[in-house]
Amino acid sequence: MPRSTFHGKQATRKLGYATLSAAKPLTSEDDNDSSREKFDTNTIQDDTGVETSDFAPAELDRGTTQRQNKIQKLQEKDYLLLGKDTWSANSSHGLTYAGLFLFTFTLYFRPYELIPAFSGFSSIAFIIAITTLIIYLPTQISAEGTVTTLPVEVKCILFLTFWAVITIPIAKDPALAWDKFNEHFSKVAIIFVVMVNTLRTPARIKGLMWLGIAVGVMLSYQAVGLYRAGVFKVEGYRVAVDFGGMFGNPNDMATHLVMFAPISIALGFAAKGWLPKLVYFASPAIMAGGVIVAQSRSGLLGLMTAALVLGWKVRKGNGLKVISGAFLIVVAVLILAPGNLTTRIQSIVIPSLDPVGSADERRKILIASIWITLRNPIGIGIGNFPVVGPRNLETHNAYTQISSELGWLAFSAYMIFLVSPLRKLSALQRQTRENAEYGWIYHVSIGVYASIAGYMVSSFFGSVAYIWYAYYGVAYAISLRRIYQLQAENEVSTLDGRDSFT
Repeated sequence: MPRSTFHGKQATRKLGYATLSAAKPLTSEDDNDSSREKFDTNTIQDDTGVETSDFAPAELDRGTTQRQNKIQKLQEKDYLLLGKDTWSANSSHGLTYAGLFLFTFTLYFRPYELIPAFSGFSSIAFIIAITTLIIYLPTQISAEGTVTTLPVEVKCILFLTFWAVITIPIAKDPALAWDKFNEHFSKVAIIFVVMVNTLRTPARIKGLMWLGIAVGVMLSYQAVGLYRAGVFKVEGYRVAVDFGGMFGNPNDMATHLVMFAPISIALGFAAKGWLPKLVYFASPAIMAGGVIVAQSRSGLLGLMTAALVLGWKVRKGNGLKVISGAFLIVVAVLILAPGNLTTRIQSIVIPSLDPVGSADERRKILIASIWITLRNPIGIGIGNFPVVGPRNLETHNAYTQISSELGWLAFSAYMIFLVSPLRKLSALQRQTRENAEYGWIYHVSIGVYASIAGYMVSSFFGSVAYIWYAYYGVAYAISLRRIYQLQAENEVSTLDGRDSFT
């Protein structure tokens, strides 16, 4: 099957001409025209909008050349960064996607809990996952001759999976390590690989995003309703929805809301028509309410981070104003938030303000997890921190959860897994910012970027390294790169065809 590749300087240059023409770096001719025009008025406006005067033409030419060289080097760096991936142009996996969609629907909405008639089908998610995998394997091998494509994020997950398995025999409690791997992480890793190879069109990505947004709105609506009714099931003043699985804990629920609120806003920017925009922009407001009434410190910090990143990315030359506005909104939320949410936020740095002492307890657990990390370079076994940690508790920190249980190498792989998509999404955004043909990809990539950034902050306060949250976000990032690169290469082929014709 034909495969897309961005390797080689020739393809790099062609891609630059095909996709970045709208950016229009200044040519030497443009520079001269611009210089003459500006020197007629004896002034020039720099990138910050400040007017300066009395520049010598030689100084202007030197500055323009340096700016051009800087832009060109950044473009080449972006091309090479994105060009490390190789993609198949095959648009297969229609049935696999149907299974993935049903699995995600079941994972999020848990119909056997919502509908009493389905109460006996609690294993339906597992059955759908196995069926999806059975469909995926022959389709993938037939289409591409491999079990999976191998971007760096997939390599990281494969390493984490391999390391988790080989360290089971030397874990503090091998049985506990096996249970954690078998019941949680193995399924996450498999579905992640399936997503990376299946999400090949914008419609497929949007389908899963819609599910994430819909369940986020539903959970937030329930949480706000419980708060208004005075039903506080956690610590006497926090709400928790009547939902099991990955949303049973209010902090875990807040992590999901943090990830899908910026995605919904980005979809709103990309949408056409007032009704879709209204739905997309209203959904994050509802989800923010869910985070607030859940009294989740990690959720609010993650939401603040996602909002600031989103604002910075869409600033269009008004970065300081956008960041200032977002900061003022955050301050207003903290002041007007119900209950003692502001006090809970302050308790992160002043543990004595926490009425139930959870902040001080988590600080002690964090210190313990760091010491265990330093003393165990290869880890103590996946899921084994409660065996040696204070009061048999989890780390409440995704980073030290990985580092203490799976060791230093696994921690490095996990960080690369999170940081690599951010770097490549930034490169993608620079390449598509001024090109209307990539408008949807550009806007959604910003939402996914903010989503992952929000997760990285929220997960500092939760043991969520083996749960689904980040893996959906990173899969979206990889899929956006695939769609963009194949579309861009198609433009390169079109240009080549025109060159041959002429």
